[in-house]
Amino acid sequence: MPPLVPPGANGGLTNVLRNRYLLRLLVRKELKARYQGSVLGVLWSYVQPAVKFMSYYVVIGYVFGLTHGMSNFPLHIFAGMALVHYFTETFSSGTRSIVRNRGLLIKLSLPRETFPVASMLVSAYHTSPQIVILLLGAVVTGWSPSPYDAAAGLLGVAIIAAFGMALALLFSAANVYFRDFQNIVGIFMIFVTWSVPMIYPYDRIASLLGGTGWEQVYLANPIANAVLLFEQLFWVPTVPENAEFPVVMPDHLLTRGAVVLVASLILLALAQRVFTRLEGGIVERL
Repeated sequence: MPPLVPPGANGGLTNVLRNRYLLRLLVRKELKARYQGSVLGVLWSYVQPAVKFMSYYVVIGYVFGLTHGMSNFPLHIFAGMALVHYFTETFSSGTRSIVRNRGLLIKLSLPRETFPVASMLVSAYHTSPQIVILLLGAVVTGWSPSPYDAAAGLLGVAIIAAFGMALALLFSAANVYFRDFQNIVGIFMIFVTWSVPMIYPYDRIASLLGGTGWEQVYLANPIANAVLLFEQLFWVPTVPENAEFPVVMPDHLLTRGAVVLVASLILLALAQRVFTRLEGGIVERL
């Protein structure tokens, strides 16, 4: 086992990489704790998304009739849902990660950032079953992605990882001082579902806000951008060019995504600076 790098030494998230062995142990601990005493265990990673998908599909698809105005509507929903799930898991579990591991943090001298980073990796693990199901569904419906589509999907995941990690860092430290922040996260999650083109297609936004400044405000949302990029990989290639309901996507999707990724990385750097300022009082507050 390599020597531990103490918190605050040699800079932020790089300390976590220097303590990869400890990070692996923490990820294993988080995975074991989540399913301890559970009969279904990891199968819950399939059951919960399946129930959520069916509720969206039945209510939005049939009650509101979106299945009659879109091609491959189930694939559209599931592609967005998988990425939104990754973000919400990273953000919510990352916010509680330091408080939840107060015992370890008080006993060990280790980078405080290890806990939200471990939460992000655990969230990725729990999202992977959805990606497998999404991949199978795409293949069955004639999936044939291009290099452009692949680049879009990877860019979408990168945006969610950077943006989710930035918010997790900020809120995990703030939550130590004021527990209200974990409740704020819960309220924020209510809006995430409806603020991205997941259960409705982007063409609804284009028809309502197209050509206005509000459309640009909508597209400035990193999560909305990431969802569109992910749908470009898994949903768009399954819709034929001569389909009855063609796909509508914003112009310059990859360029927009690259700009949003840079902005998310800048936010991550700023979040790291704030975290560093706050971490000195974390142990005392706990």
